[in-house]
Amino acid sequence: MGKNVLKRNLKVDGVEFELQIYLRLETKGHTNGQYPAFEIFPKDYHAALYAFSNKDKLNKLIKEKYIEEPRKK
Repeated sequence: MGKNVLKRNLKVDGVEFELQIYLRLETKGHTNGQYPAFEIFPKDYHAALYAFSNKDKLNKLIKEKYIEEPRKK
């Protein structure tokens, strides 16, 4: 994998995940902007159920915290 993949451990509502961001791959966003592709790997069965039930919430959190640059107020 090397330098093209960033790995981060997340904890959302007490549930742990591993986030992998692929820097060389891009995905079309909802606003036709491009951002790096990413995958979420649950640490256990409970995390998998949480991810399945809260997919939109997790995607939004990851894009805001790890993908997009923070906006200055």
